[in-house]
Amino acid sequence: MDRLTAMQVFVQVADRGSLTQAAEHLAMSTTMVSRYLAAAEHWFGARLLHRTTRRVSLTDAGAAALPACRQLLDLALETQHIAAEGSREPSGLLRITTPGSFADAQLTTALVDFQRQHPQVEVMLSATDKAADLVSERVDLAVRITNTLDPTVIARPLAQCRSVLCASPAYLAAHGSPQTAEALATHRCVAHAFGIGRQYR
Repeated sequence: MDRLTAMQVFVQVADRGSLTQAAEHLAMSTTMVSRYLAAAEHWFGARLLHRTTRRVSLTDAGAAALPACRQLLDLALETQHIAAEGSREPSGLLRITTPGSFADAQLTTALVDFQRQHPQVEVMLSATDKAADLVSERVDLAVRITNTLDPTVIARPLAQCRSVLCASPAYLAAHGSPQTAEALATHRCVAHAFGIGRQYR
């Protein structure tokens, strides 16, 4: 028999002092109440109640077991509420940080669709090339353009990001055109912060 139900029956009988009243409250027969009480006493290994034709009272073992049963039932109810909360529609504040170029090209439209599907979610978007401290800044989701992932975070690839390296005719006339990727190291370059340390092939 279900132990939680047996504890619930025991608590109700103890509170009401009557098997009949407990049975009415729990919407079960007095026979079933008696069976659950017998099962509870078997599991506890002691008689929990003194029963006469007129009244029901706790034994010493029953008095000791009653607070523990109440705590376990409260914990079971709390666990049920937590599980129910997890199955609800997403809600609350979602903090996202992403490079500005990615936000403009990819994320803005996707966020509009996301909030249409989940209207209870408020999105705080930080479009910056500065790497955020996810813990101290309480960031929920960070999009990064990088070849080197931080091993301390949980990450998954979203897409490939292709870049084009450009130079003005005046610069090439003054400094020459690089012929290999290695030659880029000798040239001046204005790049996004997320490009630092990137490997060129």
